[in-house]
Amino acid sequence: MHDERVPERTRTRGVSAVAVTPAVTGPGSAGVSPSGRRVAPAPLAAIDRPTVSFELFPPRNPDAAPRLWDSIRRLEDAHPDFVSVTYGASGRTRETSRALVRRLLRETSLDPIAHLTCVASSRDEIATIVGEFLDEGVRSFLALRGDPPAESAGWEPHPDGLHTASELVELLRQIERERCATSPAQAVRARVRPLSIAVAAFPRGNAATGGTRAQDVASLLAKQEAGADFAITQVFYDAEAYLGLVAEARTAGVTIPIIPGLIPATDPARLLRVQELTGVPVPRDLLELLAGADDEAERHRRGVRAGVDLIKGVLDGGAPGVHLYTFNKHDAALDLLDGADLLDGPRRADRPTD
Repeated sequence: MHDERVPERTRTRGVSAVAVTPAVTGPGSAGVSPSGRRVAPAPLAAIDRPTVSFELFPPRNPDAAPRLWDSIRRLEDAHPDFVSVTYGASGRTRETSRALVRRLLRETSLDPIAHLTCVASSRDEIATIVGEFLDEGVRSFLALRGDPPAESAGWEPHPDGLHTASELVELLRQIERERCATSPAQAVRARVRPLSIAVAAFPRGNAATGGTRAQDVASLLAKQEAGADFAITQVFYDAEAYLGLVAEARTAGVTIPIIPGLIPATDPARLLRVQELTGVPVPRDLLELLAGADDEAERHRRGVRAGVDLIKGVLDGGAPGVHLYTFNKHDAALDLLDGADLLDGPRRADRPTD
């Protein structure tokens, strides 16, 4: 039977962007958040609104925690659909990541998505970590193969571990099935708050591994077949990179939503550091634009304008929303949303800055 579907752009702030859902025929339809929580019926204008989400990472030391939580509170005011929480290579931030996710669940209105990787862990160890997150109320994961530790020469799977993100998605689905099969209560809870799984996508191929876009599309299709609900892209700097990936993915049979992941382009040093980590080159003209600013405030304004143009480019091309890599800073992220008319709350003139 033909199942009528909602285009990717028709998602509401607070309504799940994690799966293609039955078409909404009018205002007043109820929805489900990424964590599975029911939300009130929304007016049509809200249903049309692109999703907004942020990436956070656990504080590297106790002194950084107050600044992080100040940013979290300010980002929370934007009412994002979800926030993702990173999980360091070799699981080095395992405990701090869990602590941050736990506190987000208990003390904020935010829906956290916990990152998971295959790096330096056996299948049983990963299953234990997943169980810990699920026991604490986490219902959303970002399943990644993961990057090797800085001191490692390259990617080497654990002898008893997982080799790909697709295998990690399969494991997550298996664990959920087993928990539901052994507990009728858990089966009911899973109906109310379904498990959602995000994966990564690479607009110009995974530069860190030398992969091409065609290879990434094939990988994305495998992740979808394993049970992934949606994808978030690696950073990119031109709308065509994202739109080209989506077009190629759709041709290959990928139907899950693909959310563009963007970095605020206000700090040249950070952009170059991201280039070093990801292999994604920063456009020379962007670096020159920032370098030509007379002062830090002007550089910030120029970076925000460039970011707003990119957001508008991907949304005009059909993106379901935007995912911002915040580096635990709220100011540039909120300025980007404000400039792109995506800020749910007071204009930025009414807000303090970092």
